[in-house]
Amino acid sequence: MSPPLPPPSAGARLRQQLAAPGLRIAPGAYDGIGARLIEQAGFGACYMTGAGTSAARGFPDFGLLTMSEMVENAAVMARSVQIPLIADADTGYGNELNVTRTVREYEARGVAAIHIEDQVSPKRCGHLDGKEVISRDEFVSKVRAAVEARRTPHFFLIARTDARAMLGLEEALWRAEAALDAGADMAFVEATQSVEEAALVPRRVKGACLLNVVPGGRTPVHDLRQAEEMGYKLAILPGLMLKAAIEAGDAALAEVRATMQAPTTSATVAQTFRRFNADEWDALRTRFNAGATMGA
Repeated sequence: MSPPLPPPSAGARLRQQLAAPGLRIAPGAYDGIGARLIEQAGFGACYMTGAGTSAARGFPDFGLLTMSEMVENAAVMARSVQIPLIADADTGYGNELNVTRTVREYEARGVAAIHIEDQVSPKRCGHLDGKEVISRDEFVSKVRAAVEARRTPHFFLIARTDARAMLGLEEALWRAEAALDAGADMAFVEATQSVEEAALVPRRVKGACLLNVVPGGRTPVHDLRQAEEMGYKLAILPGLMLKAAIEAGDAALAEVRATMQAPTTSATVAQTFRRFNADEWDALRTRFNAGATMGA
């Protein structure tokens, strides 16, 4: 009898999702708690936000984190859930050699997909002013390096271009198309500046396209049904859990200051821990008698 086949990789599972008709939605988180909440809410994929990862370490999204810091956070999030994780990999953290290592480090941590952009390093949030981009040739070369660096063909590569802000939409569309020709699996045109521009991207780019949904950002598309009608295959909501955490945290802290009372909660401590596999760990404790005192 043949041994059972291993479960499909995270990248393979993401590819299966994207092969189905319609739009896939990947809410954004910056830690294992957010990733677990996204999974438990029923979403099929999670996105690791670079802006949130930076904020969780006390920095703005100005390209201040290293590759190792980003990979470490992606590893925590990927192991916290069963759904595929899509992660921000900024500029690839250098030239083609750095991109090669970046791809392999993320892939080795069980991440399903990453996106690499054409900003000059240090980069900044795609919805801020003051961005700069590298040349066409350098961007395409880095995409080729990322494609060749994969250990398996399942690892999903998304090519992001920030060229719209500085060089115009036509240049951004050219770069998206060139990245797909170089082997990228999906194109990500960052920060289109109108509904009409956003709709034009999946019509003009011959391949799967990603929409970055950032309320308060440059792209005024917030209805995911509209994004699906436009033809996008994947929508990420990078700031979703970060915004929710900040607003909920502000409200809870204000309540304590105003009332001098600890806020009530609907969940017990045990119920909260069960959301993070407490029952599985308790079963292991019982199986191995892990709480027993060692004999003399």
